[in-house]
Amino acid sequence: MKKILVVSPHADDEVLGAGGTILKHVQEGDKVYWINVTNAKEEYGYSKEEELQRRQEIEIVAKKYGVEELINLGLEPAGLDKYGMSALVRKFAEIMKQISPQIVIMPFQYDVHSDHRIVFDAVYSCTKSFRYHSIEKILCMEILSETDYAVSDKGFVPNYYVDISPYIEKKIEIMKEYKSEIKASPFPRNVEAVRGLAKYRAAGCNVEYAEAFWLLKEIEK
Repeated sequence: MKKILVVSPHADDEVLGAGGTILKHVQEGDKVYWINVTNAKEEYGYSKEEELQRRQEIEIVAKKYGVEELINLGLEPAGLDKYGMSALVRKFAEIMKQISPQIVIMPFQYDVHSDHRIVFDAVYSCTKSFRYHSIEKILCMEILSETDYAVSDKGFVPNYYVDISPYIEKKIEIMKEYKSEIKASPFPRNVEAVRGLAKYRAAGCNVEYAEAFWLLKEIEK
């Protein structure tokens, strides 16, 4: 049994980038911990209804995954630069020490959204092997509408694949829980695009459907 820590800057990033992988780990008996970094709140300019809807969506999604624990930090969306890097590192470091995960899954370093890049920098600072001895593997997710907008010389080149063929329908079912985030094509976060990306990545590893990652580090123990 391994502990997997998945860090999503925004709710829906985790399903787009690693939904099938989360389901696979849970099915195999691993413990998955999910940190959702930001959330819609009235204090951030969202309506009370939007705040309630997002909170309910996240709780439903967590149950459908079967995660061991949901850690909802509730920070401001598109406003992570307001908190300061040292404060964010302290938050993630505390959680990392409590959980002691073997696998960490986080956003890609060069995603176009500033929240994603900030989360990468903060979380990666908490993966130093001489301080966080449990970590064996660090993976960066591929997130539709963010990773694909990385500048050309910093583009996402996957080197690690997970066969999610048995979990693709459940992944899409979970994505549909985010009513405000999934829309019809040509909006990038749509059912056809989610399925299409998984089919495309599968061609690189000889399976039916796959999720692709950038393997940042792996330590054989």
